Amino acid sequence: MARFTRIEVATTMKAEGLVPLFYHNDLELSKNVLEACYKGGARLLEFTNRGDHAHEIFAELNKFAEQELPELIMGVGSVADAGTASLYMQMGANFVVSAMLKEDVAKVCNRRKVLWSPGCGSLTEISKAEELGAEIVKIFPGSQLGPGFIKAVTAPCPWTSLMPTGGVKATKENLSGWFNAGAACVGMGSDLITKEHLANRDFEGLEEHVRNTIELVRSVRN
Repeated sequence: MARFTRIEVATTMKAEGLVPLFYHNDLELSKNVLEACYKGGARLLEFTNRGDHAHEIFAELNKFAEQELPELIMGVGSVADAGTASLYMQMGANFVVSAMLKEDVAKVCNRRKVLWSPGCGSLTEISKAEELGAEIVKIFPGSQLGPGFIKAVTAPCPWTSLMPTGGVKATKENLSGWFNAGAACVGMGSDLITKEHLANRDFEGLEEHVRNTIELVRSVRN
Protein backbone atom coordinates (compact mmCIF):
# COMPACT_ATOMS: atom_id res chain seq x y z
CA MET A 1 0.00 0.00 0.00
CA ALA A 2 1.18 3.55 -0.75
CA ARG A 3 2.97 5.22 2.16
CA PHE A 4 2.09 8.69 0.90
CA THR A 5 -1.39 9.99 0.08
CA ARG A 6 -2.12 11.43 -3.33
CA ILE A 7 -2.49 14.85 -1.72
CA GLU A 8 0.99 14.52 -0.20
CA VAL A 9 2.40 13.40 -3.54
CA ALA A 10 0.81 16.25 -5.49
CA THR A 11 1.93 18.78 -2.90
CA THR A 12 5.51 17.47 -3.02
CA MET A 13 5.57 17.49 -6.82
CA LYS A 14 4.48 21.12 -6.89
CA ALA A 15 6.82 22.13 -4.06
CA GLU A 16 9.92 20.36 -5.43
CA GLY A 17 9.26 21.10 -9.09
CA LEU A 18 11.31 18.13 -10.28
CA VAL A 19 10.41 14.46 -10.75
CA PRO A 20 13.43 12.33 -11.77
CA LEU A 21 12.70 9.44 -14.18
CA PHE A 22 14.81 6.31 -14.23
CA TYR A 23 14.94 2.66 -15.27
CA HIS A 24 17.65 0.03 -15.05
CA ASN A 25 17.56 -3.74 -14.70
CA ASP A 26 20.51 -3.87 -12.28
CA LEU A 27 19.13 -3.79 -8.73
CA GLU A 28 22.32 -2.76 -6.94
CA LEU A 29 23.06 -0.03 -9.45
CA SER A 30 19.47 1.18 -9.09
CA LYS A 31 19.81 1.36 -5.31
CA ASN A 32 22.89 3.51 -5.74
CA VAL A 33 21.01 5.78 -8.13
CA LEU A 34 18.18 6.20 -5.63
CA GLU A 35 20.61 6.99 -2.84
CA ALA A 36 22.52 9.52 -4.97
CA CYS A 37 19.31 11.28 -6.00
CA TYR A 38 18.12 11.34 -2.39
CA LYS A 39 21.43 12.73 -1.09
CA GLY A 40 21.24 15.32 -3.86
CA GLY A 41 17.90 16.50 -2.49
CA ALA A 42 15.35 14.68 -4.66
CA ARG A 43 12.25 13.52 -2.79
CA LEU A 44 10.45 11.91 -5.72
CA LEU A 45 11.47 9.26 -8.22
CA GLU A 46 9.53 7.70 -11.07
CA PHE A 47 10.77 4.21 -11.93
CA THR A 48 9.69 3.58 -15.50
CA ASN A 49 8.11 0.23 -16.35
CA ARG A 50 10.18 -0.58 -19.40
CA GLY A 51 12.03 -3.88 -19.10
CA ASP A 52 11.15 -7.49 -18.39
CA HIS A 53 10.59 -8.10 -14.67
CA ALA A 54 10.73 -4.34 -14.00
CA HIS A 55 8.11 -4.81 -11.30
CA GLU A 56 10.48 -7.07 -9.37
CA ILE A 57 13.19 -4.41 -9.40
CA PHE A 58 10.64 -1.80 -8.32
CA ALA A 59 9.44 -3.91 -5.41
CA GLU A 60 12.97 -4.23 -4.02
CA LEU A 61 13.73 -0.55 -4.60
CA ASN A 62 10.59 0.51 -2.79
CA LYS A 63 11.50 -1.66 0.20
CA PHE A 64 15.00 -0.16 0.14
CA ALA A 65 13.58 3.37 0.03
CA GLU A 66 11.23 2.67 2.93
CA GLN A 67 14.11 1.44 5.08
CA GLU A 68 16.97 3.69 4.02
CA LEU A 69 15.44 6.73 2.28
CA PRO A 70 12.24 7.33 4.26
CA GLU A 71 11.24 10.64 2.64
CA LEU A 72 11.62 9.37 -0.93
CA ILE A 73 8.28 9.03 -2.74
CA MET A 74 8.58 6.17 -5.23
CA GLY A 75 6.20 5.96 -8.16
CA VAL A 76 5.97 4.11 -11.46
CA GLY A 77 5.86 5.39 -15.03
CA SER A 78 5.08 4.03 -18.49
CA VAL A 79 1.93 2.32 -17.22
CA ALA A 80 -0.40 1.46 -20.10
CA ASP A 81 -3.23 -0.52 -18.48
CA ALA A 82 -5.13 -1.07 -15.25
CA GLY A 83 -3.54 -4.46 -14.58
CA THR A 84 -0.05 -3.00 -14.57
CA ALA A 85 -1.15 -0.10 -12.34
CA SER A 86 -2.73 -2.54 -9.88
CA LEU A 87 0.42 -4.69 -9.84
CA TYR A 88 2.64 -1.75 -8.93
CA MET A 89 0.21 -0.36 -6.38
CA GLN A 90 0.26 -3.76 -4.67
CA MET A 91 4.01 -3.24 -4.39
CA GLY A 92 3.57 0.16 -2.80
CA ALA A 93 3.72 2.60 -5.72
CA ASN A 94 2.84 6.07 -4.43
CA PHE A 95 1.95 7.47 -7.85
CA VAL A 96 1.27 6.14 -11.33
CA VAL A 97 2.26 7.91 -14.55
CA SER A 98 1.16 7.01 -18.07
CA ALA A 99 2.27 8.19 -21.49
CA MET A 100 -1.36 8.34 -22.60
CA LEU A 101 -4.86 8.92 -21.24
CA LYS A 102 -6.33 5.59 -20.10
CA GLU A 103 -9.63 5.62 -18.24
CA ASP A 104 -9.14 2.12 -16.82
CA VAL A 105 -5.91 3.25 -15.13
CA ALA A 106 -7.71 6.24 -13.64
CA LYS A 107 -10.36 4.01 -12.10
CA VAL A 108 -8.02 1.62 -10.33
CA CYS A 109 -5.83 4.46 -9.04
CA ASN A 110 -8.83 6.44 -7.78
CA ARG A 111 -10.17 3.35 -6.06
CA ARG A 112 -6.95 3.16 -4.03
CA LYS A 113 -6.57 6.96 -3.78
CA VAL A 114 -3.20 6.86 -5.52
CA LEU A 115 -2.14 9.86 -7.59
CA TRP A 116 -2.46 9.24 -11.33
CA SER A 117 -0.80 11.44 -13.95
CA PRO A 118 -1.76 10.63 -17.56
CA GLY A 119 0.09 11.83 -20.64
CA CYS A 120 -1.96 14.31 -22.66
CA GLY A 121 -1.33 16.34 -25.79
CA SER A 122 -4.46 18.46 -26.18
CA LEU A 123 -6.73 20.62 -24.06
CA THR A 124 -9.56 18.15 -24.65
CA GLU A 125 -7.47 15.30 -23.25
CA ILE A 126 -6.36 17.43 -20.30
CA SER A 127 -9.96 18.33 -19.49
CA LYS A 128 -10.98 14.67 -19.70
CA ALA A 129 -8.10 13.67 -17.42
CA GLU A 130 -9.18 16.22 -14.83
CA GLU A 131 -12.76 14.93 -15.01
CA LEU A 132 -11.30 11.49 -14.24
CA GLY A 133 -9.51 12.84 -11.17
CA ALA A 134 -6.00 13.72 -12.36
CA GLU A 135 -4.50 16.35 -10.07
CA ILE A 136 -1.33 16.81 -12.14
CA VAL A 137 -1.42 16.07 -15.87
CA LYS A 138 1.67 14.95 -17.73
CA ILE A 139 2.32 16.85 -20.97
CA PHE A 140 3.85 14.39 -23.39
CA PRO A 141 5.86 14.49 -25.51
CA GLY A 142 7.12 17.79 -24.14
CA SER A 143 9.78 18.03 -26.84
CA GLN A 144 7.06 18.27 -29.49
CA LEU A 145 4.55 20.43 -27.62
CA GLY A 146 6.91 22.96 -26.03
CA PRO A 147 6.40 25.64 -23.36
CA GLY A 148 4.04 27.56 -25.61
CA PHE A 149 1.50 24.76 -25.29
CA ILE A 150 1.49 25.06 -21.49
CA LYS A 151 1.11 28.83 -21.66
CA ALA A 152 -1.80 28.49 -24.09
CA VAL A 153 -3.57 25.92 -21.89
CA THR A 154 -3.12 27.60 -18.52
CA ALA A 155 -4.34 30.97 -19.81
CA PRO A 156 -7.99 29.83 -20.05
CA CYS A 157 -7.54 27.07 -17.43
CA PRO A 158 -5.40 28.55 -14.61
CA TRP A 159 -6.47 25.74 -12.24
CA THR A 160 -4.71 23.14 -14.39
CA SER A 161 -1.40 21.69 -13.10
CA LEU A 162 0.88 20.43 -15.86
CA MET A 163 4.10 18.38 -15.78
CA PRO A 164 6.01 18.38 -19.08
CA THR A 165 8.10 15.27 -19.68
CA GLY A 166 10.35 14.59 -22.64
CA GLY A 167 12.61 17.35 -23.86
CA VAL A 168 13.21 18.77 -20.37
CA LYS A 169 16.87 19.62 -19.89
CA ALA A 170 18.99 20.64 -16.91
CA THR A 171 19.77 24.11 -18.25
CA LYS A 172 18.60 27.52 -17.09
CA GLU A 173 17.22 28.39 -20.52
CA ASN A 174 15.18 25.20 -20.84
CA LEU A 175 13.83 25.16 -17.29
CA SER A 176 13.01 28.88 -17.39
CA GLY A 177 10.98 28.28 -20.52
CA TRP A 178 8.86 25.59 -18.89
CA PHE A 179 8.29 27.27 -15.54
CA ASN A 180 7.74 30.74 -16.98
CA ALA A 181 5.06 29.19 -19.18
CA GLY A 182 3.26 27.89 -16.09
CA ALA A 183 4.49 24.32 -15.52
CA ALA A 184 3.72 23.03 -12.02
CA CYS A 185 6.72 20.69 -12.15
CA VAL A 186 8.85 18.87 -14.72
CA GLY A 187 9.77 15.25 -15.32
CA MET A 188 13.42 14.72 -16.25
CA GLY A 189 15.07 11.50 -17.28
CA SER A 190 18.31 11.02 -19.22
CA ASP A 191 19.40 14.65 -18.90
CA LEU A 192 19.41 14.23 -15.12
CA ILE A 193 20.42 10.60 -14.62
CA THR A 194 22.73 10.38 -17.61
CA LYS A 195 24.14 7.39 -19.47
CA GLU A 196 27.59 8.55 -18.41
CA HIS A 197 26.66 8.49 -14.72
CA LEU A 198 25.37 4.94 -15.11
CA ALA A 199 28.15 3.59 -17.32
CA ASN A 200 30.88 4.97 -15.06
CA ARG A 201 29.05 4.20 -11.81
CA ASP A 202 29.63 7.86 -11.00
CA PHE A 203 27.17 8.17 -8.14
CA GLU A 204 28.97 11.09 -6.51
CA GLY A 205 28.77 12.96 -9.80
CA LEU A 206 25.09 12.08 -10.06
CA GLU A 207 24.45 13.35 -6.55
CA GLU A 208 26.11 16.66 -7.40
CA HIS A 209 24.23 16.95 -10.70
CA VAL A 210 20.88 16.35 -8.99
CA ARG A 211 21.72 18.90 -6.30
CA ASN A 212 22.71 21.50 -8.90
CA THR A 213 19.59 20.83 -10.97
CA ILE A 214 17.31 21.21 -7.96
CA GLU A 215 18.99 24.52 -7.13
CA LEU A 216 18.54 25.58 -10.75
CA VAL A 217 14.84 24.73 -10.60
CA ARG A 218 14.46 26.78 -7.43
CA SER A 219 16.31 29.73 -8.92
CA VAL A 220 14.21 29.93 -12.09
CA ARG A 221 10.97 29.63 -10.08
CA ASN A 222 11.81 32.52 -7.73
